[in-house]
Amino acid sequence: MLRAILTASTAVAALLAPATAPAIAPTTAHAAATATVEDPGRGIPPLTDRQGRVLTLRGWNLEDKAHRGGQALTGITERHLRDMRAQGFGLARLLVFWDDLEPRPGRYSRGYLSRIGRILDWAERHGVKVVLDAHQDVFGPAFGHRGIPEWATRTDGLPFTPHPDDWFAEYFEPAVQRAFTHLYEDADLRRAQAGMWRTLAARFARHPAVLGYDLLNEPMGEVRPGEDPVTAAGRIEREQLTPMYNRLAGAVRSADRRSWLFVEPTPVVGEGVPTGLGRVEDPRVVYAPHFYDTAMEAASDYDPGAGWIEAYERAVTVYPERYGVPVVVGEWGPPDSTLPNMGRFYRDAMASLGRYTSGWAGYEWCYGGGYCAVGATGAFRAHKELTAEPYAEAVAGTVSSAVYDAGRGVYRLSYRAARHGSRLTALSLPPGTWRITAGGGAAVGRRTAGRAWVRAVPGSRVTVTVERG
Repeated sequence: MLRAILTASTAVAALLAPATAPAIAPTTAHAAATATVEDPGRGIPPLTDRQGRVLTLRGWNLEDKAHRGGQALTGITERHLRDMRAQGFGLARLLVFWDDLEPRPGRYSRGYLSRIGRILDWAERHGVKVVLDAHQDVFGPAFGHRGIPEWATRTDGLPFTPHPDDWFAEYFEPAVQRAFTHLYEDADLRRAQAGMWRTLAARFARHPAVLGYDLLNEPMGEVRPGEDPVTAAGRIEREQLTPMYNRLAGAVRSADRRSWLFVEPTPVVGEGVPTGLGRVEDPRVVYAPHFYDTAMEAASDYDPGAGWIEAYERAVTVYPERYGVPVVVGEWGPPDSTLPNMGRFYRDAMASLGRYTSGWAGYEWCYGGGYCAVGATGAFRAHKELTAEPYAEAVAGTVSSAVYDAGRGVYRLSYRAARHGSRLTALSLPPGTWRITAGGGAAVGRRTAGRAWVRAVPGSRVTVTVERG
């Protein structure tokens, strides 16, 4: 995660600073128009499920970096999934580590696969969809972090100096950068990475909780002499990441033909720089950038006048418009949500994400401080309750509009019901009392805690209103 570009990385941050853009007008409510098939908005198509319903995904990352080996993933419990669902969130991006999955070449941990399966079972029980994220931080354990195994780490003897006060700066250490080059270019490491993904896909292809696979978290690479980081990022994305994603897509598809493939740019895109990624030749690709601001990651408050959100949105929509793929933001959220402007940040961010994405996963669902969504008691930490609002998880039809007025606590959905296939539209509701009305040949059906379903006449024009009681 792009979290800590502090004093050691100020030169990089200066190179990547976004251009100033007009400030967002103050808002007391936000309106998020959902992408549709007939009117996709910016030309970005929606994400769909296996029944053809238009999806909106909202949720959080789940991680356990503290435990390894036989204890790996034990820090994630059923409570995580149950509490997320109770607050209206239906997506989990689950961090999995290659070094735990394949501790020795060709020897996959059955225990680790079983623990992933247990979390997926909990997710299914609580109605949460899961993206399995092949996560790396600073490449992996060879540099004191998690991700690519030590046996797959090649540095050519180049130096590495830890940066305990600014771990993201470690990505620019020569040994780490060379390790990425070998991962992308060495034939045996390419085969090993593909084998890892074949193993995961073969094990979980039929699990009903699995939505898709995030092929590599925040990929980085080697900056060549004379290159600035922005130029290097574009070259890495074009010449190394694009072929890697195509290779890994083939590996996954040998075992799983249906799940979505999530592909990420380098973290530079978070600074308002369009990605250099090329086309990934697969019909079910999701563009999955992250949404972090360098200044806020370094503990600054949100500055509404800096134009960061606007610059990010302009940059991040270029790729999905060009290649016609949906967008799901895989990580976002500041490390300190208590600062004075953070309420404004969450309102502006939610509005922006609603304009062009099919959903997002905040960082992270845990019980504590910092990035955690909730504290030890399970109550939202400051301002993070603004992420919990009514929305349509799955619409059986073509969405015309989906708007939430946060000030009034009113959500309105309009759609043309599908003529074939599923007739059920699923709504997600935060805790509280909500009144639901449906018109245009539709009726509100079954309700459970945090969810409701609307059944429509095929081909009808449906309106749904959800109001806080």
